[in-house]
Amino acid sequence: MTEHWQQRWYPVAYLEDLDRRQPTPFTLLGTDLVLWHEAASGQWRAFADVCPHRLVPLSDGRINDRGELECPYHGWSFGGDGRCTLIPQALPEQQQTAGASRRARCQSFATAEAQGLLFVFAGDPDTAAAIPLPLVPPLEEPGWLVQGTFRDLPMDALTVLENVLDVSHVPFTHHRTVGRRDNAAPVESELTGFGPEGFTALWPEGPRKGRLGSQHTTFVGPCLMWHDLTAKGFGRIMTVVYATPIRPGECRIFARFPFQFSSPIPKLLVGLRPRWLQHLGNHTVLEDDQIFLHWQERALAARGGSHRFEQACYMPTGSDLYSRALHRWVREVAGEPFPDLPLPLRQLKTPLLERWNAHTRHCRACSSALRRIRQVRPLLLAAMAAVGLAAVWSVLLPQKLIVVALLFAAGVLLSQLNRWERQLLQGDGQAPRNRLR
Repeated sequence: MTEHWQQRWYPVAYLEDLDRRQPTPFTLLGTDLVLWHEAASGQWRAFADVCPHRLVPLSDGRINDRGELECPYHGWSFGGDGRCTLIPQALPEQQQTAGASRRARCQSFATAEAQGLLFVFAGDPDTAAAIPLPLVPPLEEPGWLVQGTFRDLPMDALTVLENVLDVSHVPFTHHRTVGRRDNAAPVESELTGFGPEGFTALWPEGPRKGRLGSQHTTFVGPCLMWHDLTAKGFGRIMTVVYATPIRPGECRIFARFPFQFSSPIPKLLVGLRPRWLQHLGNHTVLEDDQIFLHWQERALAARGGSHRFEQACYMPTGSDLYSRALHRWVREVAGEPFPDLPLPLRQLKTPLLERWNAHTRHCRACSSALRRIRQVRPLLLAAMAAVGLAAVWSVLLPQKLIVVALLFAAGVLLSQLNRWERQLLQGDGQAPRNRLR
């Protein structure tokens, strides 16, 4: 059943985070890829990240002056169709023969752009056109304000999907971030559809003890789910999550939060926050459960994995309906993405909370914010030194008070810059739910 995972489209990056000037590596279902933009066609390309010549990663190469992907080792160049267009070491008569050889061709994967994402088809590119992209139909409607983030997580895609489908954990796990313990209540939901493509469900009461309205849930196998509700007097709110499998025990999550507000004021306020600051808040929410989901999936694997889910877990209430439905779909339709491969060793808390490699260096907004912070800080220190010297020469009390106020303000700003830098690099592991009041 693993073919179900192979013959599917997966998001690999937000288009706004990709750099058209250089190749980008990504691993999809254990296959190393290189993503690059071909200027001649205006398309994003995805190749296996290995040069057919001497097997080095093409993602360490460059987009050359001809607009082609160039290997860093010997300068072989490749066009968007994967063919080798230049072998610098070849004689003229060798170039034509060797360049035309199938052995000189890069393995290509089908790509597509939609809803702000770059998708790659994991299977045979000749069959890609017959498989629909896993899109969210409501997002094709006008009027949405969509915020989103992504992060490489140290857990399987199925573990992430089980977590985000589970509505009953939010009041506890995400207490003081996006939930409150006081809102915990029985979840009386029902499956409204189930089949090879996924399932749908309805929670008539909805979250926060019915104060937000009924919530509809859709799972599109193998990597997409969304919750959808319309809160009276506020607007329509969705939570959309893709979990793209990278390798056993690792996936990239794309979390999107579309809003259709009833009033223009919330839209204005939400839109004012910079993307990188929004991402810092998203990290906190993700890390609420990231520290124990990594452990949970190893406990489930030791008890037989998804195929033994019902026996491994004790679930006496209806609140686990979504989790049951996901694992039923895995058993009956798709199987697990890496059925014969073990999970990597369990990590300690500190590497689980690492943010630089998991997000910041891949994110245009966050990497730019980090660069600006590091540029501003020495300028701020120099300004503080200059103000301090001015204080020495000041003789009037009002002047000294102004200098003290300026130094205090600069110190507060410096402290905040240092705090933001730490947050862009590493989480602190202090879940808000566990903080003393």
